[in-house]
Amino acid sequence: MISLIIGKKGSGKTKQLIELVNSTVEHSKGNVVCIEKVTKLTHDVTHRARLISTDHFGISGYDSFFGFLCGISAGDYDITDILVDATLSIGGRDYDELTEFLKKVCQLSETTHNDFTFTISTEAGDLPSEIFDYGKRI
Repeated sequence: MISLIIGKKGSGKTKQLIELVNSTVEHSKGNVVCIEKVTKLTHDVTHRARLISTDHFGISGYDSFFGFLCGISAGDYDITDILVDATLSIGGRDYDELTEFLKKVCQLSETTHNDFTFTISTEAGDLPSEIFDYGKRI
C-alpha cells in the first residue's frame, strides 16, 4: 500500500510523517525505515526506526531512488514500512516521472508486502489524477 501526505511547504507534512513513523514503530511486528534527503530528523524519529539520508548515498532522480528502495527492501525481509520525507527533493519535480515512480513502487509494495508513505510538497490539484491510482492521500 502507498500513502501520500500532500501539501505546500510549511503545511506540517514532515511533522505528520514523524508522528506516523513513531506510532508505526510502536505497532509494527517488523522493522520501520524512514528516508530523508538530508539528515535533519535524527532527534525527532525514535531510534527504533532506521533513519537513512539519500544524500549520504548520492541518490537523486526517480530511477536511482527506486533502485534504492528495492535494495533496502531486498536487504531486510523484516521491513514492514518505509516512510519517505521530501519525495520531490529526492526524485525531482516532474510529475509524470513521479507517477511512473509510484506505479513501480506500487508493484514493489505488492511483491514485498511493505507499506510506503511519501510526503509530496505541492497542492493535490497540481498532481496528475493518475497518481491517486497508485497511492491514497492521508
